[in-house]
Amino acid sequence: MFKRLLIAIVLLGLIVGGIVWFKFFRDDMIAQFMAGAVPPPVPVTVLEVQPQSWEPGFEAVGTAIAARGVDLATESSGLVRSIDFKGNAEVVEDQVLVQIDDRAEKAGLAAGEAALAVAVAEASRAETLTTRGVGAANTLESAEAQVESARAQVAQLQAALDARQLRAPFAGVIGIPRVEVGQYVVPGTIYATLQDLDRMYVDFTVPEQQLSSLELGREVTVRTEVGAFDATGRIIAIEPQVDPNSRLAKVRAEVDNPEGKLLPGQFLRVRVSLPVEEGVIAVPQTAIVSSLYGSYTYVLQGEGDALTAAQVFVQTGRRNGGQIEVTEGLAAGDRVVTSGQNRLSNGAKVAIDTSVDLSTGE
Repeated sequence: MFKRLLIAIVLLGLIVGGIVWFKFFRDDMIAQFMAGAVPPPVPVTVLEVQPQSWEPGFEAVGTAIAARGVDLATESSGLVRSIDFKGNAEVVEDQVLVQIDDRAEKAGLAAGEAALAVAVAEASRAETLTTRGVGAANTLESAEAQVESARAQVAQLQAALDARQLRAPFAGVIGIPRVEVGQYVVPGTIYATLQDLDRMYVDFTVPEQQLSSLELGREVTVRTEVGAFDATGRIIAIEPQVDPNSRLAKVRAEVDNPEGKLLPGQFLRVRVSLPVEEGVIAVPQTAIVSSLYGSYTYVLQGEGDALTAAQVFVQTGRRNGGQIEVTEGLAAGDRVVTSGQNRLSNGAKVAIDTSVDLSTGE
């Protein structure tokens, strides 16, 4: 009985010992294999750094404003008899837009013209009598004064009559009518908006630090968030004061809008272009990695199959589109990694991926 128990214990010990030995043997073999394995080169895209022309500038947000745009309002009170325009129609200067009831004014003008005719006749008669020597000079002067008074009265009545016809002050695009036929309006009632869309102002603000780089006539580029409107204009005015609360100054540019795509009030992205600088070191923004320790990039070292990536810390400056200026850390001729950095470490082997054409961005 004891002998059988001893044999079972020995066999169990051999089995357990074999399992433990196999585990350590397997782990040792895996460690040896991994220690001797060479990781494959990491595929990356590369761009050779070259000095380039740099067009500096800064971005701002602006609002479109019509160069000529007004809310049209009535000059007198009365009933609207007719509306002679449709919304979004193009109107010409002095075109009649709204007719207000003018029957009383027409009657008054007719009476005034009749009174003028009587005054003229009286003055003519008084002049004849004075010429013949049978009329007093003061009688002629009084008659002539009556004529001038009657003419002034007619002019006043004509002005009142003209005020009943609401006309376009300039050519442009009229908005939606805000009054209806038969509606009673009072002076100041807005009946439509009129906008000249051929030329547009763009108002935007810039920080006070940028004021020194602005001047009248400097080029700006504007674009909308929607509608695909893109145009180039010029700065025409700079506010001669800075808002003490926001520390911003107001700037106005002018752009052409021949097709009327840009509408007053639209939100715009504005870029102010500054003089071109030569010999600036700049790389794609994808080549720069930001970390808690600073910005860095990877520069290729070696040739052929012995390419490695070296981590280089850099000082960055201005941004322009997809480019970023590098003020320290890179020199002309350096080959920087533009993609694939997430798999790199300092000294890692790399292989250049030629399937991406960096010249076209594909």
